[in-house]
Amino acid sequence: MDMSSLSQQRVTELLLQWSQGDDAALAELTPLVYEELRRVAHFHLSGQRRDHTLQTTALVNEAYLRLADQTNPRWQNRAHFFAVAARAMRQILVSYARTQQAQKRGGGALKLELDEAALVSPEESKEIVELHEALQQLSALDSRKAQIVELKYFGGLNYDEIAEVLKISRTTVRRDWEFAKVWLYTELRNDA
Repeated sequence: MDMSSLSQQRVTELLLQWSQGDDAALAELTPLVYEELRRVAHFHLSGQRRDHTLQTTALVNEAYLRLADQTNPRWQNRAHFFAVAARAMRQILVSYARTQQAQKRGGGALKLELDEAALVSPEESKEIVELHEALQQLSALDSRKAQIVELKYFGGLNYDEIAEVLKISRTTVRRDWEFAKVWLYTELRNDA
């Protein structure tokens, strides 16, 4: 077994121990998943200015706080944890984008508990909200395809990990991903 497989197996073991109430497992788990969460967050913020390291950290910290704050989490494995992390990051980004758009229009929306530095530009805020709305429409048509987009785009999971989370074949994941990309591209282009 290679080092990566051992690390993934250890993450799953720690998640299960944490699910059973072992707080020491959470302490050991944090450094193992933190860099992966940073990688995913950085991917989402990579289109921004070069000095956005703090924003990446803010997104990871906010998502991790939401994950760690759960009472009696029921983690199945590493892929399940990162799937939930993907959803948390998506919710944070969408909420922030909506807040930023409301402020741009003079609204009195509440501020998110993120660092004072902006996570995304106003243009990207609009794109995030449009993607979120398109994903909601896709979910109404085919929830599995929307989940695959969320896991791959927001969570950075690969086909095998997505297949594990959704309990479907890798081929089905790939086929659904291809369909969803085309559907979303068409939908977002029609809205432009």
